[in-house]
Amino acid sequence: RRRRPPPPQSALEKVVAQEALSLHQLSGKWFLVSMASRCSYLAEHSHQLEPTTMTMTVLDGQSLAISTFRKLDRMCWEIRQHYLPAQAPGRFLLKGHRKSSKVDVVVGEADPSSFIILYYQKGHSISVKLYGRSSLVSDAVADKFEQRARAVGLSEDVTYYFPTYGFCDSADEFHILD
Repeated sequence: RRRRPPPPQSALEKVVAQEALSLHQLSGKWFLVSMASRCSYLAEHSHQLEPTTMTMTVLDGQSLAISTFRKLDRMCWEIRQHYLPAQAPGRFLLKGHRKSSKVDVVVGEADPSSFIILYYQKGHSISVKLYGRSSLVSDAVADKFEQRARAVGLSEDVTYYFPTYGFCDSADEFHILD
């Protein structure tokens, strides 16, 4: 009998998670600066990108509560997510309602005082996000992000920069998605 070849390694498996990561240092508010993704919706609507913030809270020392604020149709929405610890430090799992909708998340690189680079993989699709403690990051950090995106096959033509003003700070109870 022939043995099956091992499944091809996903792009995310090759990503090295940030070493010696203290999750508590990542707590607090982050601004979405840039995103690299082949998402067709993003490509078609890139002219309508809305300023986006994320607040990260560490639960039980291992999992993360993520609260994302962004505008949709000029209304502020809050999207709440729960990142569960995965098999290794710096790796998380975001479970959807269906088994097929799980998302693997990796903290690729972080300087808790200034930036964090997060990788997201759903199925075979990968995206990379750059968050900053402020809505602007240094050129060196932006270059580092673009290098990291290229390393997983995402070029500048699928890299989007988000607005640096007009952020939401809260949403009313009718505009919260869990």
